[in-house]
Amino acid sequence: MTQLTIRNIEQQLHQALKHEANRKNTSMNRLVVHILKEAMGLKEQSTQKVYHDLDHLAGTWSEEDFSEFEKATEAFEQIDEEMWQ
Repeated sequence: MTQLTIRNIEQQLHQALKHEANRKNTSMNRLVVHILKEAMGLKEQSTQKVYHDLDHLAGTWSEEDFSEFEKATEAFEQIDEEMWQ
């Protein structure tokens, strides 16, 4: 492997890269290599997509919310025997 030094990175770009690396819990180096591979069409195609669109909801339910959800969805746990004959 080889190394590459990039000069004259504007502060705004540096901060954006740093923020994205923190968000993805990765190093700036790995992030930049990933971005460069993707831009050059060298990125390996992943068969699994990762979605983060509901992350802000994780861990936000109270016990009362959970209990209400369980009551509202308990009918889905019932098996309709006639459908399986």
